[in-house]
Amino acid sequence: MRWLNLFFVFLIAPIIGIYVLCAGFDKQVLALELPIEGVNAALENTEKEIISLQQDVGFVHKTLVEQEKMYREQQELLQKLAREAFEKAKESEQVYEQRILKKLGTPIAVHRSNRVEVKVFKLDELGYRGFIAKVKLFDPSAFRVVLAKDKLGEAETPLEAAKRTGAVLCVNGGGFYSFIQDGKKYTLPIANTVIDGKLINGFHPPVGPNEDVFLAGITRDGELVGRIFYTEDEVYESGIWHGVSFVPILIQNGMPLELPEKWQNTRHPRTIIGEYANGDLILIVVDGRQEDWSIGVTLERLQIKLIELGVREAYNLDGGGSSTFIFGGEVLNRPSDGKQRKMATSIVILP
Repeated sequence: MRWLNLFFVFLIAPIIGIYVLCAGFDKQVLALELPIEGVNAALENTEKEIISLQQDVGFVHKTLVEQEKMYREQQELLQKLAREAFEKAKESEQVYEQRILKKLGTPIAVHRSNRVEVKVFKLDELGYRGFIAKVKLFDPSAFRVVLAKDKLGEAETPLEAAKRTGAVLCVNGGGFYSFIQDGKKYTLPIANTVIDGKLINGFHPPVGPNEDVFLAGITRDGELVGRIFYTEDEVYESGIWHGVSFVPILIQNGMPLELPEKWQNTRHPRTIIGEYANGDLILIVVDGRQEDWSIGVTLERLQIKLIELGVREAYNLDGGGSSTFIFGGEVLNRPSDGKQRKMATSIVILP
């Protein structure tokens, strides 16, 4: 009987083991229910975040597209405005040009190239005559101040300077003086002269008899600049590339300046350099001291004439017997000495 009981126990033992195992598995499954629910919740939150992120990305993309579209529209508008401004400026320049030409009259000669345009006009006023050149610099390097024979101390006439350089237009330059040393005559420009951006004879401050002497010329961009300079640094800071000295300043910013007393109310031959508001240069030579031709003009009357012509800046260059106007290789005016005067500098306009 004992043996039979043991046999029964061995027979049902596997069944009891399987039951115990299953009972334990149910508890483990129950134990895993909470983490699985947490994972599901986490997955749902992640899915919501992904959807939200997709929406955000879509919004950003939409915003970038709209910004790009807006940028393109702005650029198109700016280009349109620029074209309109250019056309208006071009039209305005043409209108301004027509106003200038209406005041100057019909040119007697014209030179055009890719570097410069020169229009020459007769000046015929009550009591005085002369010539005017309106110069439009497409290439500012066409304007130059030249030393006589390209050497300090030498002298030559404007016609000689024009032929030597091949200039289409030439007028006398700044003031000068002559002296003899060791039996040789030297002719030097007064005060300050700038050629190719350099003071060719050092800096001379405006003191004593030179207190009213200005330096005027053009920058590398072709802008006319001039005033009384008190230091060498001021000269170089001004940007003058080619310039000469004389006295007095006639007009600045469209307004006439008060003239030094010793230059008031006297009629003489004159040479003037000036500039219009559009950047065109004006060179004027007035004959004088010739009763049957032209007795000359006062600087006061010349200031009025320049303002009538619309000139914004103007400087009185060396005059008297020096005043000479060369165009196309010919002397157009009548120098008061009866012949050309030899001088230290000339202003040339290259073709």
